[in-house]
Amino acid sequence: MWNEEKQIIESHLSPNERLWWFGKPRQGFFLRASDIYAVPFSLMWGGFAIFWETMVIKSDAPFFFILWGIPFVIVGLYLIVGRFFVDAWQRSKIFYGVTNERVIIVSGLFNRKIKSLSLRTLPDVTLEEKVNGSGTITFGEVSLFTDWNKGGFFRLRKARIEAVPRFEQIPQARNAYEIIRNAQKQSG
Repeated sequence: MWNEEKQIIESHLSPNERLWWFGKPRQGFFLRASDIYAVPFSLMWGGFAIFWETMVIKSDAPFFFILWGIPFVIVGLYLIVGRFFVDAWQRSKIFYGVTNERVIIVSGLFNRKIKSLSLRTLPDVTLEEKVNGSGTITFGEVSLFTDWNKGGFFRLRKARIEAVPRFEQIPQARNAYEIIRNAQKQSG
């Protein structure tokens, strides 16, 4: 696993560039702070959509009404469970790296996208660390919307990565943060 991550980052380095740190976001399923609102809403939406569709089918309503409810049921199922699978799948395709020249974020499910931030011009670097040592390193100023939505009700990860680049949910976040700060000092 580590070898794959390292190879993916190293494949995007220039000849004189040295890799100082690499990693990826936390894997698997987990709840985020925004889920305190998302879970009740998704259960109400999905529950009502399934109830409505069931009642329409049982009442021999016109076929149009059966078709009308299907998209709402699909959205409800996505909100209840599907978004967790999509989020985990997206995070499995994200790789982070720090070199002597830049910070690199490699992402993309179907097409590979490389985001590079020069250490010399790197904006604010913010560390959010949890008790267990994992955390998120954000590069730049975070707006109120992107900060609240960092978990994302609809998991709009692409929009978040493009809006404010970050190393999200990485283990031993302080180590990566210190490597970035030292790399900035050496490049500067």
